[in-house]
Amino acid sequence: MTTDIDRMTDEAQIRELLADRAAATKERDARRFLATSAPGLVDFSLAPPLQYKGPEARDQRAVEAWYATWAGPIEVTVTQLELTVGDDVAFGHSINRMHGTKTDGFEVELWSRATVGLRKIDGTWKITHTHDSVPFLMDGSGLAALDLKP
Repeated sequence: MTTDIDRMTDEAQIRELLADRAAATKERDARRFLATSAPGLVDFSLAPPLQYKGPEARDQRAVEAWYATWAGPIEVTVTQLELTVGDDVAFGHSINRMHGTKTDGFEVELWSRATVGLRKIDGTWKITHTHDSVPFLMDGSGLAALDLKP
């Protein structure tokens, strides 16, 4: 039987995992970023295609190639994180800020919505599902609403 202390410990471990994942992005460390993922990860990323699944979702070369499009650190700030934690399954949602400068000098500040699903595998929390999105304008233009801030 799981106690309240166990739940608090699990929640703290998940928060630490998500913070480390953001730090890995800031440091452009693809191996560390991907280490948080479970085998069979399903990723609904901001970038095409509609989904990454299984080994392609854990492609270190693809993550490194994306990191290479940035001139310096990629700041990811997880805000408004809410978690629901069970014995071996958890999910959370947050509003995240990404900030940095692309290699062409374009400065990015993007707020997005994130949902994450996790499983405890052999005593360690791993990400099994991610979903990041931005709203789009409902005026018929189909344009992403990239200027929104919480």
